[in-house]
Formats: sequence, structure tokens, C-alpha cells
Amino acid sequence: MADGAEDIVSRRTRGLDRAFEILEFLRVRRTPMRPNEIAVEIGAPRSSIYELINLLLRHGMLDYQGGDGRVFLGRKLYFLGTAYADQFDLMRESEDMLARLAEETRETAQMCLLEGNKYTVAMMREGSRAFRISSNIGELVPIPWTASGRLLVSHLTDEEILAFIPDDDFVLPNGTRLDAARFIAEVRQAKIDGYFTFNSAVETFTHCFAVPVQQADGQCIATLCLVTPKEDGLRNRQAYLDSLLAAAHGLSEQLGYSISRKRAER
Repeated sequence: MADGAEDIVSRRTRGLDRAFEILEFLRVRRTPMRPNEIAVEIGAPRSSIYELINLLLRHGMLDYQGGDGRVFLGRKLYFLGTAYADQFDLMRESEDMLARLAEETRETAQMCLLEGNKYTVAMMREGSRAFRISSNIGELVPIPWTASGRLLVSHLTDEEILAFIPDDDFVLPNGTRLDAARFIAEVRQAKIDGYFTFNSAVETFTHCFAVPVQQADGQCIATLCLVTPKEDGLRNRQAYLDSLLAAAHGLSEQLGYSISRKRAER
């Protein structure tokens, strides 16, 4: 009897893992797909994928899209997301900060996070200038391609960074390889400076600013960023950094991190 119960629990656990894998796969792909296509892409038995997709459809976690059997993330997930946002202070407070930053600087303001071993824009507020820069919220980007990446891995040792970031992610969009030792040196300097700025590796006409949002133990759990036209970013560098640092310090202090203690330790 005990072995039978354990087997049932194990099967249910595997089913839950697979269901979450389906949801995550669709989130990353960002396009409706047929169940058999999903099964092939994630390397799972078609019978179990069809069964799980039907279950997710019944519970509103997936919806049919396009009328040809394709499925995508369902509206129930939207309501779950809004409930999460209502309770997660960082998200709510970041939204207010981004609105303030975008109004103050007229530039595109973002809040960015790690998603697994990738970087993603979690929230964004576009600036008021006629020429606007935007990113796809939730799109997964290699960490070394981003200004935020230098801060988001700054709590790791050199060895942990190299183990965490896939080797191929050091290849930049233009095909050149970023030296891992150089990246780690930039990580360490960003930790000391409390920010990182550079000309974007993704969009050649932009300049990126990133500052850390730190929890009570000092670990960077998110970044606040500005993405600006290159010339404007360089011309207004100090003013933009001052605005970002003030906003990030406010969020960090709400999370229990003492900015004054950090200054005393220097």
C-alpha cells in the first residue's frame, strides 16, 4: 500500500513538473502552438502532453488561439499575475518609480530581473520623447549582453558566474566573443561603483544605465534601468545616474537594506 501511494505521488509530481514546463515553454516562445508541436519541442510523449493540455484548458491556464487547435497562455494566468502583483511590494513600488523616472528623464525606464540564467525586463515605462526605445517584457536575453547583468550576478563568486552563465552567452549579437575575465572584472567594478553603464550590445544606437535594487543582505535582486539614445545618455550621464540611484536606494531601503550602513563601511 505504501509503495502504491508513493508511486501515485511520484506520477502526480512528474505531471505537475511537465505542466509547468508547458506553461514556461509557451511563455518563452510567445506564440500559440499545437499540442503535438509542443510535445516535439520539449521532448515529451504526445499522449501525456495532450492530457495535460486538456487539463490546463479546463482550468483556464491555457486558451485556444486561432481556431486550428493551437493553444496559448490562458486568461486565468492574468488574474493570478494581478493577485501576485497586489501582494509583491517590489513590483508595485517599482511601477511607481518607473513612472517617476520616465517623467523626470523623458527616457525609457525599466525594472529588470534574472529569469533562470537569463536577463529579462519585468516592467517598463516608455519615455515622453518623440523617439522611443522599448523592449519586449519577459523576453529572455543572455546576461553578458546587458548592463543589468553585471549587477545581477555580483553576489556570485567568479567560479559560480562561469558555471551559471552558458558559454555561448558570451558571444555578443555582432558575433564577437566577450572575454569572460573582462566580464567578471566589470561585475566586480559595478559592485564597487553601485551602477553600470555602457553602449548597448543589442541596440547600437542606445546607451544603457543600470543600478541595483538590494534586499536586506545586500544582494542585488533587481535593477532599475534607463535606455537612452546614445548621445543623450552620454550628455546627461550624471543627471540620469542621480535619478536612478535615488529611486533604487528608495526601493532598497524599503526592502531593509541600509544605504547609510553601506556608506559607513566604505
